[in-house]
Amino acid sequence: MKIVITGSLGHISQPLAQALVAQGHTITVISSSEARKTEIEVLGAKAAIGSLKDTDFLTKTFTGAEAVYGMIPPNYEGEPDIIKYYEELGKNYAEAIKNAGVKRVVHLSSFGAHHAEGTGMIVGSHRVEELFNKIPDITLTHMRPTSFYYNLYGFIGSIKATGSIMANYGKDKTPMVAPEDIASAIAEELVKTDHAEKVRYVASDERTGAEIASVLGKAIGKPDLQWQLIDDEAMKKALESAGMPSNFASKLTELYAAIRTGKMAEDYYKHKPDLTGKIKLEEFAKEFAAAFSHQ
Repeated sequence: MKIVITGSLGHISQPLAQALVAQGHTITVISSSEARKTEIEVLGAKAAIGSLKDTDFLTKTFTGAEAVYGMIPPNYEGEPDIIKYYEELGKNYAEAIKNAGVKRVVHLSSFGAHHAEGTGMIVGSHRVEELFNKIPDITLTHMRPTSFYYNLYGFIGSIKATGSIMANYGKDKTPMVAPEDIASAIAEELVKTDHAEKVRYVASDERTGAEIASVLGKAIGKPDLQWQLIDDEAMKKALESAGMPSNFASKLTELYAAIRTGKMAEDYYKHKPDLTGKIKLEEFAKEFAAAFSHQ
């Protein structure tokens, strides 16, 4: 199949491209960086260098593709209005998909995207889902991965400064996922031309904050590491103190609060997948320990 992948060589797109090339598919990877061209070609894929804000570029790149994987690159801190950023790129994707006549689309969304409000930046994923749902004559799958393991890197500063993980969620289990497991699920979906799922959740593990702290603590040589629950205002202040722009800190605090209340995961648990992801928290903890030692 001829497949176009967005997301350059990111956490998901790179292993996705590698898997699809290995299966013998003809892959084009879109990147905004000319510097990525050689890296993409080394993988055995074709590089399409351009901007996702350029609908003509997207249309040209999508034309002739049998399937497209669409994701909104995480550029939250550089955008004054995160939700508007999602909508603008979502509209560009939708127009290009329609104009190019693409018939199979896999969209990277998120758990919690069934809600129209109250989930921080995930509201953007909800709006992109709505835009894609209006594209006629396509077979569409919304991939809704759970919380990414690598989001836990954001607590390294807290551990080093206070000796604990401080967050406004974590009393109950949080479903988490590795990018490699998401890539595997997307690779499966992209080659489906019928009987495709409308929504597919992906998760690798589920742990409470206390369990997360225990596993990560052992990996970094701090076996007594604690997960400390704090309120929303304290969470927002902690994020801002770490240098996060206020608008992004507010959205992330709201997202974490939605995890705490169960709002993010309510539809996930109604349609819970098997935890087929291969990468469990203990394996990610090795990567966390390496990052911790170098930060």
